[in-house]
Amino acid sequence: MTATAPPAFLTDPTTLGDLLRVASADDYDRWQDQIRRTGGCADPIHLTGWTLTKDKTTGETLHHYSTESEPGGRLRLACGNRRASRCPSCAWTYAGDTYQLIRAGLAGDDRRDISTTVRDHPRVFATFTAPSFGPVHNRPDRGACRCGTRHADGDAALGTALDPTTYDYAGTVLFNNHAGDLWMRFTNRLRREIARRAGLTQRELAEAARISYGKVAEFQHRGAIHFHAVIRLDGPKGPNTAPPSWTSVSLLTDAIHAAAHHAYTTVSVPASGDHPARTFRWGRQLDVRPVTSFGDGSDLTELAVAAYVAKYATKAAENTGTLDRRVGELAELDRHGVPDHARRLITACRDLDDAYPDRRLWAWAHMLGFRGHFSSKSRRYSTTLGELRQARADFRAAQEREALGLDREPDTVLVLADWQYAGHGHTPGESALAATIARGLQLNRETAREALQDQLALEGAAEWPAQLPYS
Repeated sequence: MTATAPPAFLTDPTTLGDLLRVASADDYDRWQDQIRRTGGCADPIHLTGWTLTKDKTTGETLHHYSTESEPGGRLRLACGNRRASRCPSCAWTYAGDTYQLIRAGLAGDDRRDISTTVRDHPRVFATFTAPSFGPVHNRPDRGACRCGTRHADGDAALGTALDPTTYDYAGTVLFNNHAGDLWMRFTNRLRREIARRAGLTQRELAEAARISYGKVAEFQHRGAIHFHAVIRLDGPKGPNTAPPSWTSVSLLTDAIHAAAHHAYTTVSVPASGDHPARTFRWGRQLDVRPVTSFGDGSDLTELAVAAYVAKYATKAAENTGTLDRRVGELAELDRHGVPDHARRLITACRDLDDAYPDRRLWAWAHMLGFRGHFSSKSRRYSTTLGELRQARADFRAAQEREALGLDREPDTVLVLADWQYAGHGHTPGESALAATIARGLQLNRETAREALQDQLALEGAAEWPAQLPYS
């Protein structure tokens, strides 16, 4: 029987001592309640202040709250960081919002005023890859890697250069840096390609149909960015209007291939100093597949696409071995054990920074040059993350008002408040306790989800309801 190593905090006297201090405090139950309300946030925001609710007519004080009675005199709120490497709990919430956003654009959502007829619109899931910057260690479908090794899944060598002396590290980070511009060129060209196939001018196309999309960026192991995108054809006013009869999945797929590989879908980078001029385009590998409402084991379903996009919305470049925060100096890479391939990409950002100052490559070296949004969408694709967050905030505020007996008409009450930022984070002991709370909450979610899955399977449901898998 293999012995399990004790948690790290049990072997660190400082952390253990602080943990016992927090757990034995008189206000521990309230502190624990605050952390549960943040979802077990790893780096909560601290606020000090007060709020006062009065009846507008009589001036009667209906409710008064002050942080003076809170543990440490502070109220703790979730940090909201989308990166799973920084705060798994807040990243889980962000992934859930992204899932709901993408799914609403595929299946419709009455709560967001998106008709379910959007399911009948032509829509595909497309993956746009980066071009080659030199041979890397890989796992081909047949045979061994070029190095002669059959790499195991998860091998640290995967994605790294076969010959670091000839690999184009500068090209990789410059491509990442311009990937957002390349996407814009693609979407502009896609409108032209669809208009040409329909026999319309671009102005006529805008009056007849609209292209909508939601996309997420993902880093390949080699450090190059690629995009996964849901692309949909709507009527001229978005998802609630039917697309023209001439639209189809095959027309959309053909237009995407043509637009992605068109001669004008490129981004040019001028020469600067010792660095040559470059022209970037998408890689030859382009995967475009239709999205279906229900799957047969081979089809790509709405739920699968939404879950896939949500999964990558909380990741950055960590799978390449780089840092999840900005690099102050190259010496940091030694302290954090950054592997050679990622180190060379970060160094390329530093070396190119003076040549292309407007691209801010060193500022984004931890992202290997990429400085775009990891998840984004067109204006009419579906709802927004802001609307989803506001709906959650409104729901929680309504619960709080009901619990306090303040469920009145908004015009009858006056709310005064004063809040001040007072820091963020946990002490070592608080951090260990918060991680335990987060694990418990996650276990509860997984247990509830599995129970609902079993129930749906017994009932023969074709797919999960909209609130899964992230609610």
